[in-house]
Amino acid sequence: MKIMKLIKKCMKIMKLFVLYWRRIIFAKDHFDVPLKTKLKSNIFGGYLADQYVLYDFDHNDKNEYLSEFDWYRSRYINEPFDFMMNNKVVCAEVLKQYVRVPETYAVKNRGFLTSTDDKYTSYEDLYELLKQKKKLFIKPFGAGKGTGVNQFQYINGKPYIGIKRSSRKEIINYMRKNDDWMISECMQQHSYSSDLYDKTVNTIRLITMRDIETQKIKIFFAVQRIGTSVTIPVDNGSRGGLVSKIDLETGELSEARSLHSLEVHEVHPDSGAKIKGAVIPGWQDIKKEILALANKVSFMHFIAWDILVTEEGICIIEANTSSGVNIIQLWGGQRNKELGDFYRYHKAIRK
Repeated sequence: MKIMKLIKKCMKIMKLFVLYWRRIIFAKDHFDVPLKTKLKSNIFGGYLADQYVLYDFDHNDKNEYLSEFDWYRSRYINEPFDFMMNNKVVCAEVLKQYVRVPETYAVKNRGFLTSTDDKYTSYEDLYELLKQKKKLFIKPFGAGKGTGVNQFQYINGKPYIGIKRSSRKEIINYMRKNDDWMISECMQQHSYSSDLYDKTVNTIRLITMRDIETQKIKIFFAVQRIGTSVTIPVDNGSRGGLVSKIDLETGELSEARSLHSLEVHEVHPDSGAKIKGAVIPGWQDIKKEILALANKVSFMHFIAWDILVTEEGICIIEANTSSGVNIIQLWGGQRNKELGDFYRYHKAIRK
């Protein structure tokens, strides 16, 4: 037993080491930070070059902020149950007992195409499903940050991959050449969300966590994610989308910010829609439903929920065992505040 624990610990350290090099040292720099400054940020604290600019370390104390590497260590807080939400297929199967989730039509793993009751046994079957449903999402079931997510569309008798005009053959080849994906239902978002920007599905990222003092699950933080012309069909901040902080009491949106620039937007840069001051409809009911849902999976101490508001209520697009710290710390450092205290309690960070 001791040997197994030691092996597991060593494997975790190895994973973190690989992530450090792949996701920090070789991460894309969106602000052209000088190499010396980038390496200093990477090596002394595990901060991205982008974080040096976003958190304004020329004027702010970096010791007030959680780093990218701190976030990676936090991904183990929910062990041994973290696997449930690291796999989107498994997560959807668990959550659909309690809440609306997009239907999973098919899964491809190790070259095998599978579906419930063998309803869809070929790529041609899925193309016919697209013709029927008009919109489908295809995404890797084990990746995050919107990586690899795309949308198939069938508009006026013509197929599209994303916004690019395509063909039956190209869509089938897209499915054939890629592996480890799932095809799921494309939900119709609430009019308030379409009014912000109607070319992407705009979700709420809402974080619940177990309060280290009361031991009760609470809502910690929430943002409205809003896509732009460069992120179609998704809204992910890591791909250049906008994030607007949600007032937890009222559901009112703040100005929107981006992880790829220092611009602040009170209106949407593409649609011209008002962002600051907009209010999410039914916010109080959303909070109650999410708290009730989080308590259904109470063995998870931290969950980052991706919520799509529809005219009929909420739909959980996915749930995550951790959340990037960037979208939280755009509004101030957290190392010496509630999230930092939570990380310390769970030994994700030491100080």
